[in-house]
Amino acid sequence: MSATTAPLRVGPLSWLVPLRAALAVVLGLAALALLVALDLSHGDFEIPLSDVVATLLGGGDPGQQFIVRELRLPQTVVALLVGAALGLAGALTQTFARNPLASPDLLGVTEGAAVGAVGVIVLSGASGYGGGLVAGSLQQVGLPLAAFGGGLATATLLYVLSWRRGIDGQRLVLVGIGIGAALSAATSWLLVSARIQDAASAQIWLNGSLNARGWEQAVPLLVTLAVLVPVALVLIRTLNAIQLGDDSAVGLGVRLQWTQLLVLLVAVGLAAIAVSAVGPLEFVAFVVPQVALRLTGGSRPPVVASMVLGSCLVVGADLVTRVVIPFPLPAGLVTAALGAPYLIWLLLRANRKASA
Repeated sequence: MSATTAPLRVGPLSWLVPLRAALAVVLGLAALALLVALDLSHGDFEIPLSDVVATLLGGGDPGQQFIVRELRLPQTVVALLVGAALGLAGALTQTFARNPLASPDLLGVTEGAAVGAVGVIVLSGASGYGGGLVAGSLQQVGLPLAAFGGGLATATLLYVLSWRRGIDGQRLVLVGIGIGAALSAATSWLLVSARIQDAASAQIWLNGSLNARGWEQAVPLLVTLAVLVPVALVLIRTLNAIQLGDDSAVGLGVRLQWTQLLVLLVAVGLAAIAVSAVGPLEFVAFVVPQVALRLTGGSRPPVVASMVLGSCLVVGADLVTRVVIPFPLPAGLVTAALGAPYLIWLLLRANRKASA
């Protein structure tokens, strides 16, 4: 143990936690708390921050309780959980592939989940604005399952096509981009074939909208995170070994294929449940782990810091769409506007390194 790390023990498990990473997580949590308070405070009816805190603790008048707890809190919780899920999914896939370009949205996993979810929206005949009790129930139950199935099928195909005596990060990204393009075409075909009302509802969902999200979206997210986050934390040691290369990981006793499969399942599950809740939020899973990596100074994208920063980004996007911009805008467009320049910069930086 060095002066830059400290031991952390939870029951029989223990980790060496880098102090710089721990500081980044603490500061990220403080920023997240502020963003959540601002998100609950601002809207058509502004509530002072002190009253927001009092209302969350059981105080406030009936009007403030209704606005904060019933109208705004569910949407903010969904934004927080979706950001954490996407941040963690991105950290896992980038570590799994050993490539900063490997994230669920760039590898086609998000597009696969979107095809499944859009299929449920279109085939159920529920536009999301009064599509009927049966159709609405089908969407609520079937949409997360279809999104997970689509994401898992895409990840399986990606793994099979990319495997050549191991996983090469560059080949994985190229194959993923091709699969994603094909799945985007499939989504477009579903939209063209749908009724105008269902197509409009699916298109709003495809832009990554947080509007009107409630506890029915928050509960599946919370359950999924409660199951998969502990698995991801247990995998941290194995992820460190995978960073050394396949041969070195096998030499250290890592069951490489089973570990890769487990990491892939966790990442796909997190990305799929996030997509089913709010639609594709572009570039969150791609940008956040790399930002967290630069803040913590480690050798791989940090798991916990990626979750915290992912929540900060999505809650901040929700705040921007409701307060800063004077007209309604899906949160996915905000995250895409932030992530696209970063992708261009990363590609240019990689080209400069290759030519140096």
